[in-house]
Amino acid sequence: MKKIWILLTAITFALGLTACSADDKAEPEKTEKAETEKAEQPAVNPKSAMYKFYMSIVNTINEADADLNAYEGAEEPTPEDKTAASESAAAVASKVEGLEVPAELKDQKADLDAALKDLAESYNMKAEELKKDAPAFEAADEKFTQAEEKIGAAFESVDMKKPSLAKEL
Repeated sequence: MKKIWILLTAITFALGLTACSADDKAEPEKTEKAETEKAEQPAVNPKSAMYKFYMSIVNTINEADADLNAYEGAEEPTPEDKTAASESAAAVASKVEGLEVPAELKDQKADLDAALKDLAESYNMKAEELKKDAPAFEAADEKFTQAEEKIGAAFESVDMKKPSLAKEL
């Protein structure tokens, strides 16, 4: 009788191991299949895409506007500062014109393209004003504000708060 119990226990144990090892083999296939499906259809998070695009705008402008900021912050800027600021503003405009709205933001593309156009125009206006004896930036600042409003509208369309581009720069 002991031999039968030992034999039945061994058979039960063997069946249990076989069943467990079969599950282990099937599980990686399911995992690989799920990962492949995720790779084929990436989830688009418009908030993340919007934030990344916004930060690319900020970084692009900050890379080229140091001389312009120095001019605007100087108490008595020199003619060399003025020339450098004009070149800086033109460089910013050129870089902003080169930015592309990501495909993930197709619903906000119109607002963002218009905002980029206004930003570039604002910096071009500053570059032109700096070539004058007494530059006035009111029109350029107004154009910049229009760009900020369009960016804000794009942010609100994905349920995000409006950013302040002026504070980031």
